[in-house]
Amino acid sequence: MRALRSQVCWLLLVTAALLGPPRTHPGALPAAKQEITVSAAVSLKDALEEIAQLYRTGKPDVAVHFNLGGSGTLQRQIEQGAPVDVFISASPAEMDNLEAKGLLMPGTRTNLVANRVVLIVPVSTTNIASFQDLALPQVKLIAIGEPQTVPAGKYAQQVLTHLGLYEQLKPRFVLAKDVRQVLTYVATGNADAGIVYATDARVSSKVKVVATAPAGSHSPVTYPMAIVKDSRDPSNAKEFETFLQKPAAQSVFQKYGFLPPGR
Repeated sequence: MRALRSQVCWLLLVTAALLGPPRTHPGALPAAKQEITVSAAVSLKDALEEIAQLYRTGKPDVAVHFNLGGSGTLQRQIEQGAPVDVFISASPAEMDNLEAKGLLMPGTRTNLVANRVVLIVPVSTTNIASFQDLALPQVKLIAIGEPQTVPAGKYAQQVLTHLGLYEQLKPRFVLAKDVRQVLTYVATGNADAGIVYATDARVSSKVKVVATAPAGSHSPVTYPMAIVKDSRDPSNAKEFETFLQKPAAQSVFQKYGFLPPGR
């Protein structure tokens, strides 16, 4: 029996040598052997997914996973120990909070892109052409992000406060968990208007932009990013952070309507 087992093992080894390594489809990328998780503001979704494809072309052994949502929610997840390598928020406040608690890797924070705040309505709407028109009696529901956890909601609050409309309009607010939910409410007609980023308005053909927030009416919409201190793979996290700042990635951001940082 022992001799038989030896012969079988020998035959398997010879067969494996003759067949050679497993074949892959021509042009196919090998399976990723390493991975990083990027927690990012959901408004970056489309641009980041396209950039990740570009990144994997050059780094096929690294898989990039995205955890997308409202920046405040993502901040709390990191504070509670979620396994995150890179964080990109839609405002500096969330990054400031994490930095103050020592949860970011020193020297890795930088501003990635910028954005604008706009007022959107369903494409069929004809009676809303400005932020001031939100006070019209026929405007019943206005979608904004939850100001406590969604940067777009904070910016909306700032704009409406600047225009002297916030307290008056508060009873009409439909609060959303993130800016893409605001977009959905307006696109489906479940809200008469909504305040989102200019980049989000481009995602749906069912909404249109009727006004851009006046200059000085809100804090600059800046997207900072940094590596989380407890990153499981700081080397690959740093490489991805660097890639996001290169011309190839920045051109994708601009394609989706984002502005260079500082604009």
